[in-house]
Amino acid sequence: MLKQRVLTALVGTPLIIAAIWFDEFEGPPWFAIVMAVWGVLAVYEFYKITNTTRIRPLAVFGMVWTVLFILNPLFYYPLYPLLITTAVVVPLIGLVLRREKEGNFISWVWMIGGIFYLGWMLSHFVALRGLDNPNTLMDEGRNWVFFALFATWASDTIAYFVGRKFGKHKLAPSISPGKTWEGAIGGIIGAAAVSTLFFTPTPLQLPLVSWQAILLGILVSVIGQIGDLAESLLKRNVGVKDSGTLVVGHGGFLDRIDSVVFAGVAVYYYVVFAVY
Repeated sequence: MLKQRVLTALVGTPLIIAAIWFDEFEGPPWFAIVMAVWGVLAVYEFYKITNTTRIRPLAVFGMVWTVLFILNPLFYYPLYPLLITTAVVVPLIGLVLRREKEGNFISWVWMIGGIFYLGWMLSHFVALRGLDNPNTLMDEGRNWVFFALFATWASDTIAYFVGRKFGKHKLAPSISPGKTWEGAIGGIIGAAAVSTLFFTPTPLQLPLVSWQAILLGILVSVIGQIGDLAESLLKRNVGVKDSGTLVVGHGGFLDRIDSVVFAGVAVYYYVVFAVY
């Protein structure tokens, strides 16, 4: 299992880094495309484990709207009000007219949940990539995205190994029995350590002083671990171990972005309200 995890990471990580690095608004928005593809695959898994796919038009609608939400920051005019309104109203009209009525409203709720959980949340990464420093007009979005991802990956990785080696005290046994306080603390330390790359003179440097970078790293780790637990709670409630099997050694696409989804939102609003 560990070897499969490592091999998948060695293949997938460089592709994601390349998509972020070479993403320019003058050219193809590679990172937004990657987010949209990953998001639609993840929301399909979400709909599958929640049985929303039993109403195929509902699931297809949710997948299309998830992509539209993710890509919305690329549009000149924000379409969120229109997307939210149509996401709520259009499927309800279809369900009212549908001959089979049993379980329709529950499926509609899950469809809306998938759109917001993955479409709305992942759109923050695309918006983060497009951020410019208003003082220097420098394109700093790339490094903000790297911060969110690197801090999350460091947190997840260190938490995994520390938890396996030293974990004794259960963090949330009713949700995820394998997670421990020792692993969680190790993840926080790992994210804080990686954050030092972003206030030192490196190609990743951001307009942060040391304490700001470390604080943000800790925030990313904590929020990311909450996101991880939230997805574990979802899987426990619907009675599955993994959301899918397509990401070798990691489960499904939804499994791989449980903590990342929350981390991107945390970094985006920290930058908007505390930095720029």
